[in-house]
Amino acid sequence: MDSSPGSELPTAADVADAAARLKGVAVRTPLLASPALDAATGARVLIKPEALQRTGSFKFRGAYNRISRLTASERGGGVVAFSSGNHGQAVAAVARLLDIAATIVMPADAPAMKIEATRGHGATVVLYDRESEDREKIARRIVQETKAILVPPFDDPLVIAGQGTVGWEIAEDAAIIGARIDVLLAPCSGGGLVAGATLALKERFPDVAAYAVEPERFDDTARSLASGARVANVAGGRTLCDALMVAQPGALTFALNRKLLAGGLAVSDDQALAAMATAFAALKLVLEPSGAVALAALLANKLDVRGKTVAVVCSGGNVDAAVFSRALNAG
Repeated sequence: MDSSPGSELPTAADVADAAARLKGVAVRTPLLASPALDAATGARVLIKPEALQRTGSFKFRGAYNRISRLTASERGGGVVAFSSGNHGQAVAAVARLLDIAATIVMPADAPAMKIEATRGHGATVVLYDRESEDREKIARRIVQETKAILVPPFDDPLVIAGQGTVGWEIAEDAAIIGARIDVLLAPCSGGGLVAGATLALKERFPDVAAYAVEPERFDDTARSLASGARVANVAGGRTLCDALMVAQPGALTFALNRKLLAGGLAVSDDQALAAMATAFAALKLVLEPSGAVALAALLANKLDVRGKTVAVVCSGGNVDAAVFSRALNAG
């Protein structure tokens, strides 16, 4: 597949191809049931714990599907990514796996453990001020200077297809246990995860109602879906969900999501923290705030799911100890 900005949108066939490429490389995370969550919601809840994925989030899937397809000459210049942490860690890990140099542009206020983990994978980390600098401009300058290949966090067909393997696995595992997925809840930043996962799920469950879940004040996808056009978040907002602080939906991801999704939901930081505590108590899962927002929407009754089967993507677990402790104390 051509992955240039003007290329065609990915299809379910592209997700299937990505699943074949990732087999034996990415972790096939399980589909977890929880009687406690079923009782609390009146639904059959199936959790997809991508916190158990390589580098602690689903991002490894898209990064590997994109980078592993580079030609030998393209690999020679290395790769560049901009990220608040999870995408950067994934790109760094894949680059190390494939013996490619990596430079990651990260906000200086990103969780320290994400910055150190990215460096730990051998990448060069370039820090920037989230309030006054443009990460994409910095990354593109590095690309021009080094002839490296830019690996976007979401607005790339191969990245979207790679993230879509989350939904591909949900569909396959649901079929094995005889479950029909009625609702999908997935965290949303730029929209690559929910777009790809929904694309895959609709192949097996055409009527699935998929929802993007975002932090309050960063619900640009929900507002874009409601308006029918991409809208941006108001600058200067803050949230504990650092991985979901994108400026606006991607062009490719929104083109998919406006066709695929039933809508968008938003949760507060306190609701995300409560979901982290519940995930630990009920499932023994360690989640970061961003990774817990879909579960938070379920637990906060943002949607009536009584009597339905709901797949919930818990997208990442790269959380600082202080924030995790806060979540457990609040819970």
